[in-house]
Order: sequence, then C-alpha cells, then structure tokens
Amino acid sequence: MVYMPVGVSSYLHDGTTALVRRAITKEDVSHSLTPTKEQKYILIAICAYALGILVLWNVPYVNIILLPFKLVTVALHEFSHAAAGLCTGAKIKSITIDPDEGGQTLMSGGKWCCVMPAGYLGSSLLGAVMVFAGFNVLASKIVSVIIGVCLLVTLYWAKNWLTRVVTVLFVGLIVGLWFTPHGVGLRYVVLFMGVMSSLYCLWDIVDDTIRRKVNESDATKFARKTHCSSRLCGVSWLFLSLVFLVAAIILGLAFLKDDPALSDSS
Repeated sequence: MVYMPVGVSSYLHDGTTALVRRAITKEDVSHSLTPTKEQKYILIAICAYALGILVLWNVPYVNIILLPFKLVTVALHEFSHAAAGLCTGAKIKSITIDPDEGGQTLMSGGKWCCVMPAGYLGSSLLGAVMVFAGFNVLASKIVSVIIGVCLLVTLYWAKNWLTRVVTVLFVGLIVGLWFTPHGVGLRYVVLFMGVMSSLYCLWDIVDDTIRRKVNESDATKFARKTHCSSRLCGVSWLFLSLVFLVAAIILGLAFLKDDPALSDSS
C-alpha cells in the first residue's frame, strides 16, 4: 500500500473535482448558448432590424422613417448625461433635442469624468438592455417601464417642443403596446429600439470621434480634459459599446430561454 501525504491527497481530490466541474460547466455553457426555436426567431429579427436600419439610414427621403426613433435615441443619450450628472451632484437645468438629431444637456456641477462618457456609453447600455429584454415578453414589459420612466424624467427637464413631443409620443406608444395580445408587439418594438439605439451609438461614436465629421463632441471634450487622443476615447467607447451589445445577446440566449407568455398564446 502506497502512503500518500494528506496534503497531496487533498490536492489531487480538489483537482479532480475541479476538472469534473469544468467539464460540466463547458457542457452547460454549450447548451445554454444553443438557441431555442423561439430564440432563433429573435436572432433573425435582430439581423433583419440591423440590415433594415442600415439600408434606410443611407437612402435619401426614405430615411425619414427612422427619424422618430433616432430622436428617441438622442433623448436617451441626453438622459444618460443628466443621470450621470445627477448621481455626481450636478443640478440639471435643461435637456433639448434638435431636429437635426443633435441634443444638449445643461447642468451645473457634477463630475466631468462621469458625465462626458455617459452619453454614448449610457445610451448604448440602455440599447443593450433592450436587446436582452427582447428575448422575453415579461422582460420587455419591465424594461419598457424603465425606458418610459427615463423618458418621463427627460420630459421633466425638457425645454423645447421637440423634446416634449418625442418623449410623450414614445411613452404613449409603450403604453399602447402593453395592450397587444400577450405583449408580443411590445417585445418586438423594445427589441427594435434596442438594436436602433445600439447601432446609432456605434455609428455616432465612429462619426464623431474616429471619422471626425463634427468639430466638437463628447470625446473631444473628454480628450481635452484628460490630455489624450479623442480617437483613443472613441475607440475605447466603441469597444465598450460592442461589448454591451454582444453581452446582451449572449445573456439573452443563456438566461431567457423559456417564455411563458408565448407558451400560453400557443
């Protein structure tokens, strides 16, 4: 009989247990990331939305179809600035949205290092949350309430008619879609807004910071404060926005597999 020290025996036992756990974890991960039939429809919808948005975006006159959704995304961008300011002690004075898809949040105080990146990153995070929620009707309803509250807060700070009209109309749309059969209509609109918000943020970051179509942006202001390149800021924010979107899809596949609302409807 071979004598084995207690420490070595314990080490081998722990190592074997870790290997078994790792094998089970790999199996679980593989299973959790395999889309169900319903999730395949969601993935197809995400691809179709993305393709449709990219096509409409670049077609003159037809691209006006996207304008209301672009303005809602701008509202979420400005809300993110305001929320970061509020959390860091700022006093919010006003939020305005322009017809040319621009926006401005005026505040006094707050931490610039949190407020400046919050527009891009906050709206892309909200977009990712909407994409995640699009995998489940109940999750879509919960997130639609959160987005509705964000827009109502934006409405409170709104100082021009366009900001007020956009927020009121979209909140009204959310309320109306709650009454669609089993909330499926709400689910697909939330998913569309998530894809729209994510793509808009990605495109905006590229335009403002990498291609530099505008002279002044959140990234250029942030770069001036931190003494680094605005392109570096843009690439960093672009990477984080992509991470948010990819993580939303992966988490949706892993944790929102069964949708009782759709099971009941069938």
